[in-house]
Amino acid sequence: MTSYAVTGATGGLGSAAVHSLIERGVTASDIVAVVRDETKASGLAAAGVTVRVADYADPPALRTALAGVDKLLLVSGSEVGRRLPQHSNVIEAATHAGVGLIAYTSILRADSSPLVLADEHRETEKLLAASGIDTVLLRNGWYSENYARSLAPAVESGVFAGSAGDGVVAPAARADYADAAAAALINAPAGAVYELAGGEHLTYADIAATFAAVSGRPVTYRDLPEAEYAAALESAGVPAGFAAVLADSDTGAGKGALDSDSTDLADLRGRPGTPFTEVIEAALN
Repeated sequence: MTSYAVTGATGGLGSAAVHSLIERGVTASDIVAVVRDETKASGLAAAGVTVRVADYADPPALRTALAGVDKLLLVSGSEVGRRLPQHSNVIEAATHAGVGLIAYTSILRADSSPLVLADEHRETEKLLAASGIDTVLLRNGWYSENYARSLAPAVESGVFAGSAGDGVVAPAARADYADAAAAALINAPAGAVYELAGGEHLTYADIAATFAAVSGRPVTYRDLPEAEYAAALESAGVPAGFAAVLADSDTGAGKGALDSDSTDLADLRGRPGTPFTEVIEAALN
């Protein structure tokens, strides 16, 4: 019987991936949810999932958490700028525990992406290649939920601001990426690389129009220079360093860094993705 583990299992992507594994036929008791806070994992435990506590910064706990695991979904850390040492700890712990395969949630075209956000993903992919462990790369594009967070302020102000110009993005729902990760963890061959993106190709003006259609209130897109958009994010409470990363991502989106014609996401899942409008409608309710 194959055993599976998912890191960050109480986060949005990790939790959804655990549930997708179960929906795809994996017995709950064969899944290890690696979490930082056990109190947040009560629902997973109630479903029969084994919960083990380990922080990405705690190598001994990670080694214990991954003991007996055959396949691991390494959900990339959320602390931009600290991901590489955290991911290194997980990979080293997996090596120590004898994990046979790691599926890693990377970023779209990580090997060539111009985004600052891609740097840690690219370096993590190198660590995985050097580890000797069989690897599956899940190169996720932008999440539709990233834009859903902008819905309320955009509807209130009538303006959706960004720095993407006329660039096109192909976002997908978090649940779709999680389901693809579960499918890949179960069935993907070692060495597989998946470029994952949604099937809709949207400009930021399209996104503003979706906000307007869903809310019933006028919303227009306002394009800003990268530095000005970063300053606007800072004034809205986003920490300076992360605001710069987000603004850089928008500028990259304007150059096509977050668009893709790949059908890997739908192919892995065996069904089409969640419509962008559906994600935005859910955020409104």
